[in-house]
Amino acid sequence: MRDADKNIDPKWAWEAYTPSKAAPWNLQCVGHLYRRAAFGATVAELETALKAGPEDAVANLLIGGPNQVEFDRSTAALAQSITKANNDGQLGSWWLTRMLYTPHPLQEKMTLFWHNHFATSNAKVQSARFMLDQYELIRRHALGNFGPFLQAMSRDLAMMVWLDTKGSTKGNPNENYARELMELFSLGIGHYTEKDIREAARAFTGWDITGTEAVYRKDQHDDGDKKVLGKQGKWKGEDVVHICLEQDAAPQFLVTKLFRFFVSESVPATKELIDPLAEQYRKSNFDTGALVKTMLSSNLFFAPQVYRTRIKSPVEFALGIVRGLEGRIGTSALNTSLEQLGQHLFHPPSVKGWDGGPTWLNGQTLLFRQNLALALTSTEDLRFGSRTDPAALLQKYEKTEDDETLAFFLKLFLQNDLPADSRQRLKDYQQRATKQTIPVFWTEADAANHRVRALCHLVLTLPEFQLA
Repeated sequence: MRDADKNIDPKWAWEAYTPSKAAPWNLQCVGHLYRRAAFGATVAELETALKAGPEDAVANLLIGGPNQVEFDRSTAALAQSITKANNDGQLGSWWLTRMLYTPHPLQEKMTLFWHNHFATSNAKVQSARFMLDQYELIRRHALGNFGPFLQAMSRDLAMMVWLDTKGSTKGNPNENYARELMELFSLGIGHYTEKDIREAARAFTGWDITGTEAVYRKDQHDDGDKKVLGKQGKWKGEDVVHICLEQDAAPQFLVTKLFRFFVSESVPATKELIDPLAEQYRKSNFDTGALVKTMLSSNLFFAPQVYRTRIKSPVEFALGIVRGLEGRIGTSALNTSLEQLGQHLFHPPSVKGWDGGPTWLNGQTLLFRQNLALALTSTEDLRFGSRTDPAALLQKYEKTEDDETLAFFLKLFLQNDLPADSRQRLKDYQQRATKQTIPVFWTEADAANHRVRALCHLVLTLPEFQLA
């Protein structure tokens, strides 16, 4: 732990960030905001947010852009087709399309966060309808009140299959959902006992699924007295959810997870640092949107201590490239690539979800990332074609000189924040590349475009681009 991390003043940390000479609002701040609260940014989005300032930039992300209803309608037909065919293979590509082109990237980013929180896999559920319905439930509540969200999730059909409340009956209660409700969804390890789980499991008995509906069978519900987390009564499942959220541990646990997702994986989430936000979350009746706004608007969020202290997930890495290049791609091949990188949407590896952090990177996944970046920047890979062509993007913005080309990619993907020696190596590559003999069947334009694509690929393989 760095000494600077030990001495973060909680009061200062969560006060609203105000630009100053010592902490200016600049491209690095904008890029940081869009990496954490979205899936990267285009050049136009960077410039617009830079002009808007931090308050409006955060507000715009929280509100989302126009035409959301039209966008939702445009993806609904495919969702219906996936549901009708029960096509598991298209689930991930459908969601990637939404993440790439949504007017409200923060809402989709939060949906991804909660998908990992309530980690449910279609490997067991075996129903595209149930998984897409759960996705809609998560998206609807992503920035809303956590209490109704958790209640609704307790009756979600995919969750009922995943954690076996389906068919849990009086005299034979299944403990899976009760356990994960406490351990993973609301309190965290150490804030409940095995007896609490057994008693809570009795409260969730009586539910089953008929067709595509959750059905409550009163005669299969254990209506006896139960003692859960110190409270006794003839509790049903919804009562247990209320009791969990009344515990002091609940806002602490949830805020800590959001802190690690938005702020930092390496700065310790100390009790002193988390307490003020946990108190805000509790007093606001678990208003997630208000909590996220406080985090994204804070001094700590824009401080050097948390800058590039998260490793990009495969989804963040890939979508940051496509969005930056303003690509329009089919997402089936991208979904397959993300599986190779370790993130299979709608198929988290366990009830704990993806571990994230350093587990995203190893020798194999780094190679896969480099190959994916190459595929997305090359017109020779038939999976993606030229729809994410860096050369075409430079033509759009009328950048033709070598210095302009390098400056453009460094601004777009790294907001000009790169060590001098790394920048010099990129310049050296440009100089060497211009002297290379070109194939006889290439024109000068072909050679120039090839150099542009290769340079872009080199930028995307830099260590700095792996960090959010």
